[in-house]
Amino acid sequence: MVNVCHQESAEAAWEAAAAVPDPEVPCVTVADLGILRWVRLEDGVAVAGVTPTYSGCPATLAIEFAVEQALREAGFEARVERVMSPPWTTDWITAEGREKLRDYGIAPPVESGGKATLFGAPTVACPRCGSTDTERLSEFGSTPCKAHYRCKACAEPFDYFKCL
Repeated sequence: MVNVCHQESAEAAWEAAAAVPDPEVPCVTVADLGILRWVRLEDGVAVAGVTPTYSGCPATLAIEFAVEQALREAGFEARVERVMSPPWTTDWITAEGREKLRDYGIAPPVESGGKATLFGAPTVACPRCGSTDTERLSEFGSTPCKAHYRCKACAEPFDYFKCL
C-alpha cells in the first residue's frame, strides 16, 4: 500500500522542480525540455535527477541550483543529481514545450529525425508564418544549442533548437 502523504509530497516536489524555467530559454521549463528526469523522496530529502542538454552546456550549474532552490522553497530538504546516461535528446522535449518554443519565436527541433538530422540542414518551419522555405544562416544562434535561420517567405530571422 502506498503512503498517500508520501505520494502527495513526491508530487509536490515534482511540481516545484518541474516549474523551474530554463535560464537560456525562459519560455520553457526544465520539465518541458525533458532535462528533469525524476524527483523522488529519499529519507525525507527531495532528490532531483537532471540531465544537461549536452556535456558542455554553460547553464547546467544554474539549472541545478535553481531546481535545488525551488525544492527548498517548497519546504523540502533537497539534493540534485546530475544524470549523464542516457544522454539527453531533443526527443525528450514535450509537445507542450515544442509549442512554447514556437510561440516564443524559436523553431522546435525536427521530430524523429534520428542521427541524420545532425548532418546537413533539416527542413525547418518558420515559427512565425509556418513556411518551410527557410535557410540556415549560421550553425550557431543565440546559444550553442540553437542555429540561426531566416524565413524566405516572411523574411524574419529566427533561432532553431538543434536536434541532439
